[in-house]
Amino acid sequence: MTNALIVIDVQNDFCPGGALAVTGGDEIVAGINARMGDFATVVLTQDWHPRGHSSFASSHPGKAPFETAEMPYGTQALWPDHCVQGSDGAAFHAGLNTDPAALILRKGMNPAIDSYSAFFENDQSTATGLDGWLKTRGVDRLTFVGLATDFCVAWSALDAARLGFTVTVERGLCRAIDLEGSLTAAKAQMQAAGIALV
Repeated sequence: MTNALIVIDVQNDFCPGGALAVTGGDEIVAGINARMGDFATVVLTQDWHPRGHSSFASSHPGKAPFETAEMPYGTQALWPDHCVQGSDGAAFHAGLNTDPAALILRKGMNPAIDSYSAFFENDQSTATGLDGWLKTRGVDRLTFVGLATDFCVAWSALDAARLGFTVTVERGLCRAIDLEGSLTAAKAQMQAAGIALV
């Protein structure tokens, strides 16, 4: 029970045709399904924003998607409206096998703050509870897959390493947005944190 697969945000809005589509986002689904049987614990995360979320460019007059805004917790990238609670875009990709999931963790629900990481909101202090959930089950090794490599996967992996887990990111089962060099920066940060990129 010490190893867990953390599947990050494999949702319709992050796949081709979605509101915030990641190139090739649907290509990883079959591979993720195949990996689930290799882990004692599987966790799925789900971006789950209320309408009018503060990370949406539409909530900031005069701002366009992929610009930034200053928030009380720091600089926030502004996104197209995506993964709105209850919408088809927020649903998991139809091909994703959700049956093995011991936990489905919804994040980004606070309208005032975004939440890339599975462990903390973007203020880096408001916890989701995942750390305790894993540790009470004796999990100490985490493998991350999903969308997107340079945002929610990287932030989750970095937080996991900071919390003392042994962390692997399977790059072949991730896809990136790569916004202005964000993929290169995320890879460098993960390597510096001792995360295995395989």
